[in-house]
Amino acid sequence: MEPATTIRSTIEDYIRKQGYTLQYFADISGVNAGTLSAIIKGTRPIAMAQLDLITQGMNLEEGYFYETYGAECFVESAPHWRRLEPFLQRCAELDKLDCIQRVIQQVTDDRSYISELFEMAEGMLERGQQKAARMLYECVAECEKYQHSERLALCQYRIFTLSLGQNQHDNLRAAVHFEPYINRLDEERQLDAIRELANMYGSLCYWDKVLHLAGELLQQVKCLEQYKNKKKGMDYNRLSKHPMFTYKYYAYLMMATVCGERKEYEKALEYTALYSDIVIEDPTSEDQHFIKRFKDWAEVNTYLYKLMIGDKNALNSYLDFIEVNENETLLGLVKVIEAANQNNFNIDQVLRRFDLFIYKVLNKLSYQNSYSIMIKNDHYIKFLGELALYELSRERYQEGFRHLLNCLVVAKKVNDDSTIIYCVSLFEEYRNQASESTESQYKSIIKEVYDRYDKKSSVGTNAV
Repeated sequence: MEPATTIRSTIEDYIRKQGYTLQYFADISGVNAGTLSAIIKGTRPIAMAQLDLITQGMNLEEGYFYETYGAECFVESAPHWRRLEPFLQRCAELDKLDCIQRVIQQVTDDRSYISELFEMAEGMLERGQQKAARMLYECVAECEKYQHSERLALCQYRIFTLSLGQNQHDNLRAAVHFEPYINRLDEERQLDAIRELANMYGSLCYWDKVLHLAGELLQQVKCLEQYKNKKKGMDYNRLSKHPMFTYKYYAYLMMATVCGERKEYEKALEYTALYSDIVIEDPTSEDQHFIKRFKDWAEVNTYLYKLMIGDKNALNSYLDFIEVNENETLLGLVKVIEAANQNNFNIDQVLRRFDLFIYKVLNKLSYQNSYSIMIKNDHYIKFLGELALYELSRERYQEGFRHLLNCLVVAKKVNDDSTIIYCVSLFEEYRNQASESTESQYKSIIKEVYDRYDKKSSVGTNAV
């Protein structure tokens, strides 16, 4: 049965079965009676707006005819952009991704609309229609895979950012696929690409890679600053997301972070000093916003690195900062517990101070922060792991094993292999130290954690 016949015959059958006149259905649908007659006879194509009105007039769900319409207009006949554009947009609005996929596979055979599809993907991305946008970017990238073009590189950049999620293996795969395209991007867009790539590798604890990318970012900023100085006074259309000076200091921030993770805290303090006092000539309101952010980061990170060295005098200042800055609270608590584990601090009072926040985290209640899902999960896993070690080292086995097993389950969900190994080894270490009476407790905890995740994670009593 041909799609065109299906749509038109369905309309005609509906009108007849309802006992409507053509004029009456035209009135309730909002489509002109003459236009409706021509559509049913097949002498006039159906426009998207008309199809939506007819669908509504027939009391059918939005997009009911889209699959058939796509086959009729774009697969079995030559497509025209004037009709294709509103069809793809409406499919994106209704999340009819299968319809988009089926149509774009056909219409790009002759590559007539590659530029239009790319611009449409950019618009979808701005409107938050990410899944549909990614489909179009992938289509354009496939069509131009043998072209050494900036558009291809930009498509690959968009696909990379849209691919990042909770699965660390998938994130790494996306980064490795995208990295060769960075140098094909516009020089300013490279700044954002390098920064986001470094953030991704940081979430995987690939610190050598982060340090290398921080160096690349610093070099790229210096080259662009020299170019801008030569073109001073000329019109300038910024392509980077943030003011250029921010990338220079973000590179120092990344370098300090790597040193901190390597426990080179004195060196981390040196890099922190480089972004602590930024002076910009005639700063805009946007510049001032970022200057304040870097100053705040420098202040809190100075407290942090001193605390990690073992200076407990920095603790209260650090806690005051993370308490009022909700975006930093989770990561801040991770670092406090890590410092306690490294320096044998007693932080029971700190845990009581943040008991409500910790309760929300442990019970997976929503909390506000500006990090991506990927980094949020990374901090959540580290929090559980450090808290488990803190409790176990103080022979509070019941709570320690509970946090450890929760950490194991979440690590399994996001394919964090290093954390899985850490959890199992820590469990074995402290299980041997725990008394026999505790054995029944941690077995019940295993069951409790296993039941909480509805056995979806494939981590059960046989996992540890």
